[in-house]
Amino acid sequence: MKYYVYFDAYGHARRIINEQELTEQFCNDPDEFLATMCHYGPGTAPGHTSGHVGTLNFDTRQELEAYLAGLGDEITGFYVGSADSRPYNF
Repeated sequence: MKYYVYFDAYGHARRIINEQELTEQFCNDPDEFLATMCHYGPGTAPGHTSGHVGTLNFDTRQELEAYLAGLGDEITGFYVGSADSRPYNF
């Protein structure tokens, strides 16, 4: 099933909807979903958008959530110093 995920400017998943919800709530338009999440109304230019909508395909919502939970692990591991990997030598 396709899932549409709104990621904020920091890359955090803030809202997840599936194909059915996109059709029912946003007339099957990912741009309308983005506009709603960025709070600019109909008839106004989007201007600066500080997030994006990603389209992800998973068999179950649990697989999607496991994937999203693992995003950024490699960055966090680097800066936390996992496996004796240090970003800076002081």
